[in-house]
Amino acid sequence: MKPDTHGVVVSTVRRDPEELAQLTDPLDVHHRTYRYAASAGLTDLLRRFWIPVWSVPPGKETPQRTLQDPACLVVISGGYARFYGVAPELSTTTLTGDGWAVGLVLAPAAGHTIAGRAGTLNDRYADLEEVLGDDGRDLTDRVRALMAPDPHDPAAHRAAMRACEDILRRFLPLDADGELLNAVVAAVENNGALLQVAQICERFGIGERALQRLLRRRLGLTPKCLIQRRRLQEAAERLRRENVTQAELAAAVGYADQSHMIRDFLHVTGTTPGRFIAAQRS
Repeated sequence: MKPDTHGVVVSTVRRDPEELAQLTDPLDVHHRTYRYAASAGLTDLLRRFWIPVWSVPPGKETPQRTLQDPACLVVISGGYARFYGVAPELSTTTLTGDGWAVGLVLAPAAGHTIAGRAGTLNDRYADLEEVLGDDGRDLTDRVRALMAPDPHDPAAHRAAMRACEDILRRFLPLDADGELLNAVVAAVENNGALLQVAQICERFGIGERALQRLLRRRLGLTPKCLIQRRRLQEAAERLRRENVTQAELAAAVGYADQSHMIRDFLHVTGTTPGRFIAAQRS
């Protein structure tokens, strides 16, 4: 725990360093994902790296479904280099053939800090060179040269991550709004008792309209969307790890009734809690 710049104590520990709502088929054996923490001193801009390496048989495909963090992503692969805006709902990437990628889960404040227009990129992407200019092209060339010989090589991973972090350091320090945004998102993600927008406002000493403007401008989301995402990520996590009824699950993640939770889960993820848990247990 540490105080943010507004005097509020905020948890700095993520519940799980991996994607909390990875909705991918648990029997998928066609890819391996390596995950690494950000270096000390960069956590204001970067949450973690993930490096998937896949080999999918000809004629087959492997969809990767994720209810990802409320943050932008950077993904560099052998075929493209992109800056992804926040995905308000389920994000799906379909893997085919052989390939690899170096992915960065940015901190919530990093999207606007780096791209200057994070909200306009929601649910879409821009070429990394469009966002970073010559730095984006040079970084892409460097990462590809490091990763192509052996994408499973830990030394290649470390070198590629260092190259990415060298670019990110140029965007530090955050401004006050960026620090506040990171603190608000961390508070919502790590405190299941924050169920109402008014509670967030009270905790941070900010008006509801000011909070809405900050989140819409810097993240492209509403405060209610942040709370819903946290609830559904936690619901998926509990479904994987616990033997609970849907009524018990709804109560545990802050819903007044299970029908409301089921509707939200279906709307955002494209599946019901019952079908999700059946797939996990198969």
